[in-house]
Amino acid sequence: MVETSTKLKSKDRTIFFPRGDVGVLLLHGLGGTPIEMNNVARNFAERGHTVLCPMLAGHCGTEADLIATNWKDWYASAEDALTTLEQRCRVVLVGGLSMGAVLAAMLAARQPQRVHGLIMFAPTLWYDGWSIPWYRFLLKLFINTPSGRKYRFVEQEPYGLKDERLRMVLAQSMFSGDSTAAGLEATPALALRELWRLVDALKPELPELRQPTMVVHAREDDIASLSNMEYFQRHLGGTVESLVLDDSYHLVTLDRQRRLVIARAAAFVESVAQSHQRAGSHDHGSLQVVA
Repeated sequence: MVETSTKLKSKDRTIFFPRGDVGVLLLHGLGGTPIEMNNVARNFAERGHTVLCPMLAGHCGTEADLIATNWKDWYASAEDALTTLEQRCRVVLVGGLSMGAVLAAMLAARQPQRVHGLIMFAPTLWYDGWSIPWYRFLLKLFINTPSGRKYRFVEQEPYGLKDERLRMVLAQSMFSGDSTAAGLEATPALALRELWRLVDALKPELPELRQPTMVVHAREDDIASLSNMEYFQRHLGGTVESLVLDDSYHLVTLDRQRRLVIARAAAFVESVAQSHQRAGSHDHGSLQVVA
């Protein structure tokens, strides 16, 4: 059963599993919903970790709700969630899917003392997957025109899923009009512009991001090609563990290889937690000698 804080508003779809003192913050994608992270969150919770999947500002509502916010509002949502986890956890990792992965990287870069590890699922710096129309780059040229600001990208098959059964379920939910179930059916151009601004703000900070990092990406990602993973591999300042999937599309936390993704991510969380514990024990021992 999904657990949510009793203090949350009725429309808030935040997922919260209070467990042990290792915390994992998971961020959903642009126009998406915390449900994208539910499989991962449940598994981590079963392993004894505290997991928080916040609903980012402007999400799980209408397109108007989304474009009324900007990337700094989304970042503030993530930082607030980090503060919540810190109240009960000694070690905190952050992760995210697609735009959420980029946002998680921003949080890790700007909060190096508070974030001990980073997990990026299909990080999306730019939309260049095989299903993306070649002319999408023209939007940057026209985004500030009246027609450009009103443009919206309607989701199309395969909707980030190689699994046909899941794809059908996702499509039915997405076009049902209930954005809390599977996110918006279209991405407003102005929201996409905020992603570009987030990416522009993040890039100069990547060399200072030195926490252990895991990046998961599908070779056949329909939304964001492997060039997105490769950019992080080249520019991050710390160690990077990479997992390339051969039977998934963009929504790697939901698609055919989700069990592999979750297992590898869980092992990464355990590794970071154990490293932090060993470092803490070493520091404690040193203090005892000095005393």
